[in-house]
Amino acid sequence: MKHLIAFVAATDLRRARAFYEGMLGLRIIGEEPFALVLDVDGTMLRVSRVEKVSIAPYTVLGWTVDDINAAIDDLTQRDVVFERFERFPQDERGVWTAGDGTRVAWFRDPDGNLLSLTQFR
Repeated sequence: MKHLIAFVAATDLRRARAFYEGMLGLRIIGEEPFALVLDVDGTMLRVSRVEKVSIAPYTVLGWTVDDINAAIDDLTQRDVVFERFERFPQDERGVWTAGDGTRVAWFRDPDGNLLSLTQFR
């Protein structure tokens, strides 16, 4: 095995492109009738067109960031909405801090897929 390819499902590739390219700033490297192909810092992300997305109850894609507050500010300015979960104590920005100091915030793509940002301690 060589390089990881990540996959996420979407019902509308135009809407997915507006989100992943326009809002998250990922670079499109290919577009097919059944998938968008994006570059995520050297990892290929394929956004596959499906009839119906089965929403997982857990994070399906996540990114590491050096400064989670700055990343949240940037994405919030692009109209990304961060999630709140009752089971995790989160600060005013929606950031949960794990016992080891790792900080995590969650948001959803237009199809409801749960995505995250993580700043490791």
